[in-house]
Amino acid sequence: HVQLVESGGGSVQAGGSLRLSCAASGYTYSSYCMGWFRQAPGKEREGVAAIDSDGSTSYADSVKGRFTISKDNAKNALYLQMNSLKPEDTAMYYCAAFRVVTPGSCTRDHTAYDYWGQGTQVTVS
Repeated sequence: HVQLVESGGGSVQAGGSLRLSCAASGYTYSSYCMGWFRQAPGKEREGVAAIDSDGSTSYADSVKGRFTISKDNAKNALYLQMNSLKPEDTAMYYCAAFRVVTPGSCTRDHTAYDYWGQGTQVTVS
């Protein structure tokens, strides 16, 4: 049974930093595409960043240069380091995963993801 549990959200002033964590269990972590998504009230879910099983990453244009996705396979953990936060980064942030069958199929398209955490709120003022 796949479980994803996010932590690390909170309230921060503009220009500040937060580090989100996602603890994963119930599957062979290294063979999955992992991603961070966010959704603000009244807006569509946005793929913020994704990391493939080989460590390659992709980012939404809105966060490039400010956010960094990383993972620790030994700890089954996924991270999102968020720097230079802006009020428009305010949203519920979700960790998600799907098993990679075809090499290179890791994506920030939320429809590809099978497993989701419960979310952690990030508020930037």
